[in-house]
Amino acid sequence: METLFTVILMLTSAFMILLVLLHKGRGGGLSDMFGGGVSSSLGGSSVAERNLDRLTVGIGVIWFATVIALGLLLAY
Repeated sequence: METLFTVILMLTSAFMILLVLLHKGRGGGLSDMFGGGVSSSLGGSSVAERNLDRLTVGIGVIWFATVIALGLLLAY
């Protein structure tokens, strides 16, 4: 069980890093390198950006729950 939570924690951590880097930055970051500058000329918050926000929050909740579960599992 401990190994399963550790694997989930590693996967969600890597995915969180990727998702945070994909968010539109205030200027000149990795998001502009992968086409963020093109979408910023189209106007306000797009559907893709809102979905990216939702996905980031969802993965963050899974990451947090995994950290708590792993901590409780290792405490006993």
